[in-house]
Amino acid sequence: MIGKCKAIAHGSNALEYIFREGELGKTLLFHNLCGTMPKEIYEEMKMVSDYNTRCRNKFLRIEIGIAPQDEKRLSLVSVRNLASNFAIRMGLANHQWVAVTHKDTDNMHIHIIANRISLYGEVYDTTFMSNRAARVAEELSRKHGMTIAKEVKAKRLHQKPKANPTREQTKQQVQKICYALLDRYKGTGITGHSMFLYDLSKSGVTIERLKNKQGKIYGLKFAYDGQTFKASEIGREFGYHSLQKNFEISNKTEPKKATTMADELAKNKIQSHTGYQLVPPSRPYTSPANTNESSSIAQAVGNMANTAINAAEEIISGAGGLINPQTHGDDYAETAWQHRLRNQAKKKKKRGRGL
Repeated sequence: MIGKCKAIAHGSNALEYIFREGELGKTLLFHNLCGTMPKEIYEEMKMVSDYNTRCRNKFLRIEIGIAPQDEKRLSLVSVRNLASNFAIRMGLANHQWVAVTHKDTDNMHIHIIANRISLYGEVYDTTFMSNRAARVAEELSRKHGMTIAKEVKAKRLHQKPKANPTREQTKQQVQKICYALLDRYKGTGITGHSMFLYDLSKSGVTIERLKNKQGKIYGLKFAYDGQTFKASEIGREFGYHSLQKNFEISNKTEPKKATTMADELAKNKIQSHTGYQLVPPSRPYTSPANTNESSSIAQAVGNMANTAINAAEEIISGAGGLINPQTHGDDYAETAWQHRLRNQAKKKKKRGRGL
């Protein structure tokens, strides 16, 4: 047996659903209710729940699943007692609720719709409500000797993965064919991809492209000997994008030579001794062959320097001592400005003498 519980706001629709004729099995119990129809039950529950204006989800929906092997040995009275015990253990003794059975699926199950607001105006606490329902279902299953859902689930988890030996054997054959052809044509470009698909079809393996609603391909499916497998079952190399990358031609480049610490130290030592060179290493410096040529060049350079110095001294003396050769930087601009002011003053004096 398994139990589920959830707080809902659509109490009217939930009551209409559980009393639907096509799905209704047996009406089990009406607790703290007078009406027997969905509309009547909802009005009674609404009268109580309207006293609480802050609660939003004012109804509880409980489902109790019963295993097929237990359904055969349960009578109607046993099912009623089971529903009543479940509701009481969930703490709904002072609440309004109705329980019915459904047979719309292969397994019989019980529906309970309860008012979350009690007859005394208390709001049902929904903290860990689903865990509470599962625990109550397990307790009742142990008490009445019924199947426990948790144990059934644990048994399924520990089942052998190779449940179908024929399918597993076929999958191994497909893997062997696909990996052998992939090793043969890997990294050979479009031609290798085409040959891979051609040899697969010759071996009896067909590939189907899976598309979504927008028409885009999102995966591959392999078929062989009446069995179909997803690409992930064959291997991670056979996905839609992974398979295309396997056929890309790789550009092989020579690896760089590894440098040792000794090589680095020797290189740094050579650079430290060379220093800054005026002449690049590709153009070695050649000294003049004749010392006479070098002396004549030096004498010519010295004469040009003396001539330039003498010319500068004459210009300074002709300026009347207005320019101070010791000034540097921004003092040149200041000196020029003062010189201009004095020239303007001299011109005004000359004009005055003329008058």
